[in-house]
Amino acid sequence: MTLRSLGLALFLTTASPALVPGFAPVAVAQQKQNITLEDIWQKGTFSARSVPGFNWMKDGRFYSSLSKGDLVQNDVTTGQPVQTLVAAQDLKLAGQTQPLQVDGYSFNADETKILFSTDTEPIYRRSSKSFFFVYDRASKKLTPLSAGGKQLYATFSPDGKRVAFVRDNNLYVTDLATMQETAVTTDGALNKIINGGTDWVYEEEFSFAQGFQWSPDSRYVAYYTFDESQVPEYNMQEWGPLYPKDYRYKYPKAGEKNSIVSISAYDVAAGKSAKMDVGTETDQYIPRILWTQTADLLSIQRLNRLQNKLEILHANAKTGQSSVVLTDTDKAYVDITDDVRYLAGGKEFLFTSEKDGYRHLYLYDMKGKPVRQITKGNWEITEINGFDEKKGLVYFTSTEGSPLQRHLYRIDLKGKGKTRLSEAGRGTDAVNLSPDTRYFLNYHSEAAVPAVVSLRSGQDGKLVKVLEDNAKLREKLSQYNLATPEFFTFKTSEGVELNGQMLKPTNFDATKKYPVLMHVYGGPGSQTNADSWGGTNYLWHQMLAENGYIVVIVDGRGTGARGAAFKKVTYANLGKLETIDQGEGAKYLATLPYVDKSRIGIWGWSFGGYMTTLALTKNADLFKMGIAVAPVTNWRYYDTVYTERFLKTPQENPQGYDDNSPVQHADKLKGKLLLVHGTGDDNVHFQNSIAFVDAMVKNNKDFQTLYYPNRNHGIYGGNTRLHLYRQMTDFVLKNL
Repeated sequence: MTLRSLGLALFLTTASPALVPGFAPVAVAQQKQNITLEDIWQKGTFSARSVPGFNWMKDGRFYSSLSKGDLVQNDVTTGQPVQTLVAAQDLKLAGQTQPLQVDGYSFNADETKILFSTDTEPIYRRSSKSFFFVYDRASKKLTPLSAGGKQLYATFSPDGKRVAFVRDNNLYVTDLATMQETAVTTDGALNKIINGGTDWVYEEEFSFAQGFQWSPDSRYVAYYTFDESQVPEYNMQEWGPLYPKDYRYKYPKAGEKNSIVSISAYDVAAGKSAKMDVGTETDQYIPRILWTQTADLLSIQRLNRLQNKLEILHANAKTGQSSVVLTDTDKAYVDITDDVRYLAGGKEFLFTSEKDGYRHLYLYDMKGKPVRQITKGNWEITEINGFDEKKGLVYFTSTEGSPLQRHLYRIDLKGKGKTRLSEAGRGTDAVNLSPDTRYFLNYHSEAAVPAVVSLRSGQDGKLVKVLEDNAKLREKLSQYNLATPEFFTFKTSEGVELNGQMLKPTNFDATKKYPVLMHVYGGPGSQTNADSWGGTNYLWHQMLAENGYIVVIVDGRGTGARGAAFKKVTYANLGKLETIDQGEGAKYLATLPYVDKSRIGIWGWSFGGYMTTLALTKNADLFKMGIAVAPVTNWRYYDTVYTERFLKTPQENPQGYDDNSPVQHADKLKGKLLLVHGTGDDNVHFQNSIAFVDAMVKNNKDFQTLYYPNRNHGIYGGNTRLHLYRQMTDFVLKNL
């Protein structure tokens, strides 16, 4: 574009159409812009706004946030600051002229003290280490938590008198009155023993990294110990220096040895630990611990290696003696959640299970005797959002409205008075409920509509205030050439009804034939086709639609929100039915008069990359091209917890591993393939792509590869995403 034409373009966007000679007002009003990769990945043109730094305070009328270095208390009903809790200038260390650059913070229970973290260094998906500082609001004194190096997971005791943290794989407790630091454990060692934290596979697959919890009365710290000395090491090279560096860490691949995990309770006053009895079997998992409402009583969840038997144990923190109070079994596997809740008074607890075919809420007494099933129906709970102790009300998000949607409900412990608190209508609600349940922050979005963030009453769901409506983003989107997502269903040749979503070009002409790009993830319990804002992938798909492509998502068997039977039908044969269903989706699309059946492609990331490689090999006649990003190509290369949950061990089920490994089907490849991987992927190892490349070379197959040095599973940083999606776009344009 010349400077002259650029100036005219700028003039056209700001001037009244009637003032521009030679231009019809209607034509200018209808003119739309096209999305560019730079809009998505570089300029932030379509960045959705939220409510930054929102942290509920103990009084549900207020939340705290960081603003220009100050820690501020805000009124939830107005969103306006009420007072400055800590001024940035109060966060100067002795001899320093500049205040701390705060990364995060947490209050003690009565909000008189604050832990600030700075210089945070990420480790894996959920772990990081920082320098922590204790701030006393009354004295305005700022004190380093420890002089021994960076700490992990620093946490106040409920009484605010101590802080527990992890350093160098050992657990410590600091007395805030004296700042005396006590080592709870001393045997921590890199790649051998972890105390107070988790190993790689627990962090990734059981979704937590902090491996300790204070008891409600502050007398004990319950903590994990991982003996990972027998777990095989994985070695990644870090590229850059003249001689690349080795990075070694413990990664248990399917069928290999796991860490041996134990649970202990440290008696703060006595200064000693007692080991909890979790049974004689060491080849098992302890995916959760939780203090009950009874003094000295710790709840421990025990899961067998095949993950089809979950037990809840109650253990005495002083003696370690334990007993099994509840057992939940499944022919396939039992999912781990954070839905266990012990009720005040110490007589009952809540638990969710899929035992009636859908995830529902149950009430038990402390001996594990069923009291009642609280929720029922052909829908499932996806999250427990909170609990009103005084009124005996449970708040939960569920799929009752539609498997494609999520809405907030409330019900009492007798299973009565179920009330939908989300507004009537479509879309998806993500909820942040205040601890006292008086209010909740609601993030409501729809398939083509970015989130509206509102404050609502926890009693009846009524709107209190819209905190962010993303009106500017919606106005921006209206200026672009966007298609409207269309939801559809179809039946496969086996009579299975599947849900789909389609984006057509905005200038769609039903008399023409269009190429189709399918997008897939497809992993167990996942959902890609949802009535919610799709973010960056959605915008990229819109860009492709602007270029004349139809983009389609089909959630096949094995995906979530449709009950246990639909989800677990893929058990022990991962990849088989999922690949059939993507193929059925392509066959269905080929019957549509406006689809060019010779030009159907597919792309996906991670499990979706696995699905893409299977689609191009086992369904080679249906797909012209595919892009596989960070794919698993052989489940023998992936970790124990995830893989064995769905496939058993390779020793027990070798065919389940090999029959649907893309490596075994490389000879069938026909279409064009772009294979993408980060060499620093600690999750789905680069080894997966290397193995598939080797198989394709052996079978004399043509393909293209794109490798990103030292990038992890997310493949990001700097210009990385812009570069990646430019290559992906070019590949689609040239090969579909």
